[in-house]
Amino acid sequence: MVVGTNGEWTLRCDGGARGNPGPGAIGYVLISPEAREVEARGDYLGHVTNNVAEYRALIAGLAAAARHGARRLRVCMDSELVVRQMTGEYRVKHAGLKPLHAEAHEAAGRIEIVKFVTVRREQNARADQLVNETLDKILGSESPR
Repeated sequence: MVVGTNGEWTLRCDGGARGNPGPGAIGYVLISPEAREVEARGDYLGHVTNNVAEYRALIAGLAAAARHGARRLRVCMDSELVVRQMTGEYRVKHAGLKPLHAEAHEAAGRIEIVKFVTVRREQNARADQLVNETLDKILGSESPR
């Protein structure tokens, strides 16, 4: 794990839906500048798409970062679409994602500096694990991933 510099916190978040759309969940991990996991959470969302789950994970993680007083935040996600939409590189075309995008921007606005980074799935393993553990609890571990 890379230790944050200059008081930088790290948020690793992931969302997923089995079936897309299907039963979905979020997972996020908030890591302090001292590389300590200060909050980790998985939550069930009900029937959603993968992209909705990714945005919900981001919104929940940003809220956690604000609660913990993060001023500088590096957000790591394996969803290239969400990262590029949040940085303005891609427009949000899907009507169902527009309110989530606006909510995520509002949540990010509560933190002084937010940097979005696309990472490989294995670099987000802990957040992905929280998503799958949450879905396994609800659906049973026999459900297809």
